[in-house]
Amino acid sequence: MAGVIQQGPRARGPLVVQTQTPVVVTIDGPAGTGKSSVARALAERLGLDFLDTGAMYRAAALVSIERNIDFRREPDRLVREVIAADVRFDWSRKPPHVLIWGRSVSDRIRSDDVERIVSPVSSIPDLREHMVEKQREIGRQHKRLVTEGRDQGSVVFPTAAVKFYLDARPEVRAARRAAQLRELGENVLDREILAEILSRDSSDSSRRMGPLVRPADSEVVDTSDLSFDAVVDLLEDKVRARVAAL
Repeated sequence: MAGVIQQGPRARGPLVVQTQTPVVVTIDGPAGTGKSSVARALAERLGLDFLDTGAMYRAAALVSIERNIDFRREPDRLVREVIAADVRFDWSRKPPHVLIWGRSVSDRIRSDDVERIVSPVSSIPDLREHMVEKQREIGRQHKRLVTEGRDQGSVVFPTAAVKFYLDARPEVRAARRAAQLRELGENVLDREILAEILSRDSSDSSRRMGPLVRPADSEVVDTSDLSFDAVVDLLEDKVRARVAAL
């Protein structure tokens, strides 16, 4: 599912909403399920804004790297630096670019050094509290939104109109992530990426604040054997049907 995103032939124009109620679509799931790419394409199909919350935590991890902060020993210092960096999005870009200190880091945060530490960084309670509030503020400003992450339907937007939980077999997720890193010019081994993904699954699922869980009212979609377009088509159909019933 990695690669260039194209609007599929089934696109039917912006979503028509007959109510003033905000329409938030959450897409949660573990690493490597295609959440970001699918959410971005789905938002474009439906004419909604796109929020990549994973990029926000990756940006925080990059702050740790750039400021040479040992986040395990100095979590409070990292939180202060992240607040000072003012992690936000440039909504004039498509997809929106994530910024720290006013500069775009959307490409840099996909590197392997960021990938290795993003899970423990995102487990820092005060950091998560800060990011959750930022995400809710974005939701108040962008009332037609597709948002992806690990706690969007469970914690950040518990009353979202539509909730999905994307999943895939670990070896499939590892292969996808390895392909992404190779596109960035990095030399990686699938087995090493698989080990990192399994470790991140365990870390994300066991953290005290905002753990990775499947919201009880979400619909599970296994992307292991589905093409990218098939996943986006499926979610698009379900969102349109659900919103039409509001």
